Amino acid sequence: MNESWTEFRRRIAEIEALTGAAGILEWDQQTYMPPGGAAHRGQQLATLSGLSHARLVDLELGRIIEAVREVGEAEGDPVKIAAARMMGRRHERARRVPERLVREQAEAASEGFQAWMKAREEGAFAPFLPALERLVRVTREIVACHAAAEEAEHPYDHLLEEFDPGSTTAELAPMFDRLAGELGALIEAIEGREGPAPLDVKVPRDRLAALNDRVARALGFRMEDGRIDEAQHPFTVGVGPHDVRLTTHLYEEDLLGTLGGTIHETGHGLYEQGIPDELAGTGLGAAAGLGLHESQSRFWENAIGRSLPFMRWLAPVIEEVTGQRIAPEALYGAANRVRPTLIRVMADEVTYNLHIIVRFKLETALVAGEIEAADLPGAWDELYERIVRVRPGDPVEGVLQDVHWSSGMFGYFPSYTIGNLYAAGFRKAMEADLPDLWEQVEAGRFEAILGWLRERVHRRGHMVDAPEIFRDAAGDRDPVADLVDTLWERQGRLYGVERG
Repeated sequence: MNESWTEFRRRIAEIEALTGAAGILEWDQQTYMPPGGAAHRGQQLATLSGLSHARLVDLELGRIIEAVREVGEAEGDPVKIAAARMMGRRHERARRVPERLVREQAEAASEGFQAWMKAREEGAFAPFLPALERLVRVTREIVACHAAAEEAEHPYDHLLEEFDPGSTTAELAPMFDRLAGELGALIEAIEGREGPAPLDVKVPRDRLAALNDRVARALGFRMEDGRIDEAQHPFTVGVGPHDVRLTTHLYEEDLLGTLGGTIHETGHGLYEQGIPDELAGTGLGAAAGLGLHESQSRFWENAIGRSLPFMRWLAPVIEEVTGQRIAPEALYGAANRVRPTLIRVMADEVTYNLHIIVRFKLETALVAGEIEAADLPGAWDELYERIVRVRPGDPVEGVLQDVHWSSGMFGYFPSYTIGNLYAAGFRKAMEADLPDLWEQVEAGRFEAILGWLRERVHRRGHMVDAPEIFRDAAGDRDPVADLVDTLWERQGRLYGVERG
């Protein structure tokens, strides 16, 4: 019995080590790697990916997983039972897809990114279409491999299983439609009103970096187990609880944009640092889905970071670090302005999820064969005009704006809205559990908040899927209602409108 568990942990630790090494290489690629290293870095990452995949699909690993499952059930050991369940699922999913498709997906992704870059440079969809058609075909073939082994109500469910296990298209579609309607009502109420003023300040890069460091530390990020660096597109890499890399971007003329991005990535980093050491080498030492991971970044960025109590704490910190004296109310208003935009990454809190809903509708239709890659520009523009209330003027600000499809990442986008919904539910539950929550925020005391998240979310790793973790932490809540209520309370009041 002990031999099977020991061998299981040895093999999983090896896979995790390879994944961690790849993460470091990807972090370096976007931070410090010289441009000339790109080709060789691609070979390094492909090699590590191949080694990891080979170990994951090994038939002997499948036998060991089954032995661990039997031992766990005999002993009543929840860690062994969960480890066998989670790694068994990963093992089976990996084995369903033939090596031919794995290789073609990697090749198509490499081709797709280059074609996407060329299309953006030319401002036209046509240069991207052949590569996208190949990516869609490969994705449908991979979905078919999963469908042949496991039934699902919708083919898109097989993609959700990769990014947000436990979520289904049948659950998300009506939830997203309801959210779109609720957000549309708030946007209509706000439309035409002047609202809060934007900030007009400029902060030198070195002061922004110092402010980022100060805020991340205050929220609880352990710098002895992590670091912050600059990247063009902010991201977080969790190599392990004691090596978490945050990146951010410094915008001298966008103080709140810089801070918002840093707080967002700090939320991801706090989650990574909160996963227990003892789950390493079990397959459970990771987030229980990208939506749950996103909930942690969105909670700190939006629920805490856009609140007036937080701005009352932040204003004197900004003055001390940067020399800029800004009233808390001005920070609060500027952070919560509502302005529909064509670009997802620049969207405000009210309109952001509409961008995700458009992508979700397009992806589900694409995977189901209801539309083809060539139909995407027109379908995109029509949905943007109907749902987001703006219409792209060209493909770059429309169907070409995101990098995800160029690398075949179909099924990823819903994670962003799932995260926003979870974050809203966590906020409401936390307010009930911590009656002095906002007094603590205003005083710059974030320990109890982080402790709440550590206990209910972080420490569980991937023992169970995200929907169960959310229910256990927040109770039987309606996250759509929680999010919409929060937005009416905050943005509605700032714009002087009341819910009808």
